[in-house]
Amino acid sequence: MQVAPFWTACSFWLVTRQGRSPKLELMRCNEIRHKYITVQGLKLHVADIGTGSNVVVFLHGFPEIWYSWRHQMIALAHAGFRSIAPDYRGYGLSDSPPQPDKTSYRDLVSDLLGILDSLAIPKVFLIAKDFGPRPAYTFALLHPERVLGVVTMGVPYMPPGPRAFEKLLPEGFYISRWQEPGRAEADFGRLDAKTVVRNVYILFSRSEIPIAAENQEIMDLVDPSTPLPPWFTEEDLAAYGALYEKSGFETALQVPYRALREDPGITDPIVKAPALFIMGGKDYVNKFPGMEDYINSGKVKQFVPKLEIVFLPEGTHFVQEQSPEEVNQLIITFLGKHI
Repeated sequence: MQVAPFWTACSFWLVTRQGRSPKLELMRCNEIRHKYITVQGLKLHVADIGTGSNVVVFLHGFPEIWYSWRHQMIALAHAGFRSIAPDYRGYGLSDSPPQPDKTSYRDLVSDLLGILDSLAIPKVFLIAKDFGPRPAYTFALLHPERVLGVVTMGVPYMPPGPRAFEKLLPEGFYISRWQEPGRAEADFGRLDAKTVVRNVYILFSRSEIPIAAENQEIMDLVDPSTPLPPWFTEEDLAAYGALYEKSGFETALQVPYRALREDPGITDPIVKAPALFIMGGKDYVNKFPGMEDYINSGKVKQFVPKLEIVFLPEGTHFVQEQSPEEVNQLIITFLGKHI
């Protein structure tokens, strides 16, 4: 195991309580430890803070890295949990696989198992957002003895099988565009990595699905003068941009987008672990055809019987960065019920 040479200057005030009295504590991201763990021949970067036997593993989405969980990692460490957030293979400070275009969701599941085995962690809570719920729930289905509970944001549990919404949305739907070999590479290649991340953050923070016209590319949907969301700073963007400059987008386009139709090899799709789903009321994913009915009608609970659902009315796709205190409290309450 090697220590990763990484540091970021982010800091924020964390509201804590001693008895009934609120207390402000300045928390800094440089309190987070960074290390490399070799799994399947790749050095995977892992951020780690806190101690003890109650462990939470955070799985990021796109265009994210471990850093997107900074608020939750520190808050949960302060609440007595050990918080661990890896960069997936091909993301952030982790090694890229020899053939990025062959990367699969099952690789991410195997990597997670390797990280836990290397750290001698028998059981964990999994917290995931965006496409992270897929490897999180797949892990819970394949290794139920290792999972105490699952928390997801932005995308609910989706059982294995084809996604009907892909056929019901126009050709310019961002997922369809990014699944097309070479198209996103050409679109992203016109810009530096930091600008690509900036544009995707702006697009995914809106309440409408990113859909380009026939003569447009996805990056053209963002005017260069559009400001960042108020909860996402230039310093945050610089942290993301630097790491995507290192990793590029090759693996990130493969997983999640081009591996989306992969067969996970699941025979029983019913998740037995307790689960919490946090969804922003203004998350564009709500607009996917059939999504609101799938969530609100309770159909999702046919696959995750022990699921709690919480909607945050003003929340966007990045609810954990937009409303960290509210999300942190929901997570801590859930974890407390299932330790």
